Amino acid sequence: RVRCYEAFVEGAKDGFAIAVRIIPYLVAILFAIAMLRASGAMAWLIAPLGAVTESLGLPAEGLTMAFMRALSGSGSYGYLASLFKDPAIGPDSYIGYLASTIAGSTETTFYVIVVYFGAIGVRRMRHALAAGLTADVAGLVAAVAACAYLFSA
Repeated sequence: RVRCYEAFVEGAKDGFAIAVRIIPYLVAILFAIAMLRASGAMAWLIAPLGAVTESLGLPAEGLTMAFMRALSGSGSYGYLASLFKDPAIGPDSYIGYLASTIAGSTETTFYVIVVYFGAIGVRRMRHALAAGLTADVAGLVAAVAACAYLFSA
């Protein structure tokens, strides 16, 4: 027989302890994302790559979305919202469709690895990063292919 309330309270205590342990990892990744955007490093990285990927159906805005998505879900959704609010792009454009599809078909790989592995104390991630990034690339390719097929003029 399990005492439900006591089991819930014990689980809540454990959950709170885990939340306290992951705060430094969470702050570190959010700080790194803010530095990338504020310093212009993200734009510096995307500009030459965007020129190459444009011919493959992946404009610079979509590439930025893919990079942001791998780092942070909230950061990528903030970027997605800024694309939607941009009068030159908007939600009903190829870039809007592509960025939305990228958001739905990729994962916040670095965020998951840093926060969740940090929370449980994993020091050697083995193949997790490679597997996560491979899945992200597959999702990105699928998003570009689907949007090019469905939405290109």
